[in-house]
Amino acid sequence: MWRLGFFFHEMGYGLLSIFLPLYLMSIDPGNGLYYIGIFSAVALFLAIPASFLWGYLCDKTRRYKRYILLSFFASAVILYLFTYTTSVVLLVILYGVMSILHVAHEAPKNVLIAELYSHQDWDRSFAFYEGFTEFGWLIGLLLGFFTSTYGFSSVTTLFVCSGLNMVGFVLSLVLVRDPALVFERSLVSMEKRVDFASRGVFVASRLLDGASITEKLKRENVNAFCGGLILFSLASSILFTPLPVFIRNAVSAASLPAGLVFAIYVLNSGGAVMGYALMGRRSEQSMGKMSLRRIVLSRGLFAFVFIVALNLSAATSVGLATSLLVLMGFLYAMFIVSTLSLSMELIPAGKSGMFNVLIGVGGAFGSFAGPFIAQTFGFFSVFVTAGVIFLFAYVAFRLF
Repeated sequence: MWRLGFFFHEMGYGLLSIFLPLYLMSIDPGNGLYYIGIFSAVALFLAIPASFLWGYLCDKTRRYKRYILLSFFASAVILYLFTYTTSVVLLVILYGVMSILHVAHEAPKNVLIAELYSHQDWDRSFAFYEGFTEFGWLIGLLLGFFTSTYGFSSVTTLFVCSGLNMVGFVLSLVLVRDPALVFERSLVSMEKRVDFASRGVFVASRLLDGASITEKLKRENVNAFCGGLILFSLASSILFTPLPVFIRNAVSAASLPAGLVFAIYVLNSGGAVMGYALMGRRSEQSMGKMSLRRIVLSRGLFAFVFIVALNLSAATSVGLATSLLVLMGFLYAMFIVSTLSLSMELIPAGKSGMFNVLIGVGGAFGSFAGPFIAQTFGFFSVFVTAGVIFLFAYVAFRLF
């Protein structure tokens, strides 16, 4: 039940995720892509130190609810303030402040899941949380389709986003509780050290006995894991930040309703929900590093397939892009659950915000680079660049 507030929060952000790029394009069509890049980059760059700060504070104080409430309340208030201006400068400032406060809930909710459930249930628990909130995101996209189809004003849409975050705040105020004891991550860290030492003793004893050894005594390469996260996030942001504009152009060229853009992203979110459901059913089974690498490689190949959409008729291009978005949403769900669970094992207490920092670093650069590349060189360059960086991420996860 404690996740219910997050459900409504994600509804608000699901609606905002597609509405905001299209809103910026409507303010200044000639420079809209640049504005989208500036908005996203400023927000994500500001969120990087903020993620680390909120993660440190929640671990230091062992209080998590207060930061979740701060995030939801601040989002509701700032989205309400959006309705008072169409100035791009003021909107950037407000969006940047909202980003700093919005990420206050990310590290606390990760820690809550890690501490409220045993280690063997982490994958299932993260999958359930992500799937549940992704369904909220999907409902938000459906709201966007509804408001776009029936011609709701921008102010009304922003009121809806603000109201959904306020509902999330109220529900979290009532339902979220800080854990009485915080020790599960420390136990997991201790188990990993003991396991490594045990394997070391076994290998040494076998060598002293003159036996041949095939087992490799190797720790995870944490630096490669972190690099893989940054590169994956960078490629995803380069591809997905300007993608709503690409899809809107294809929908417009095919003389299809503008609200179809939201409907396509509903299907993308639906693919993610299916991915989370699959991960949840795996229960205690670990996805494994091999599967993680295959997911990253597949995302890269799908990025290259988007190039084909550039040479098809508008209607066929919309169909291909929709299919790719569903598949990529499915793969992203599996990726995020696996890496979240791994990060709780690899990142020590006191640095629980590091996962969001790493994702934010790649996202910040990518969210500016993607629209800039699209505006300057075209979407062909966007798809090629994203695909190549996904391949580098694949290499990093192989080293991990």
